[in-house]
Amino acid sequence: MNHSDLQDEIRRRLTALEPQLLEIVDDSAQHAGHAGNKGGGHFTLTVVSSHFSGKSQIMRHRIIYQALQELIPSRIHALSISAYAPEDR
Repeated sequence: MNHSDLQDEIRRRLTALEPQLLEIVDDSAQHAGHAGNKGGGHFTLTVVSSHFSGKSQIMRHRIIYQALQELIPSRIHALSISAYAPEDR
């Protein structure tokens, strides 16, 4: 699975959150060869979803990690997450 396919898989897994905005940036090239990276991708996610309304940042991140758990750490090595409810923006 290449990183484009992986981005599609991330997008597919996060559709359950009915995101109003979902941005996925592949940062993998910036981290190639660093210690501890066994080939998984590095991604920055920005997600805006009404599912985050009334939830703390920790809970928002847990929701995202739960949706992607089968991809971590084999396919996704690192995630940087910005998770917002619509009223946060």
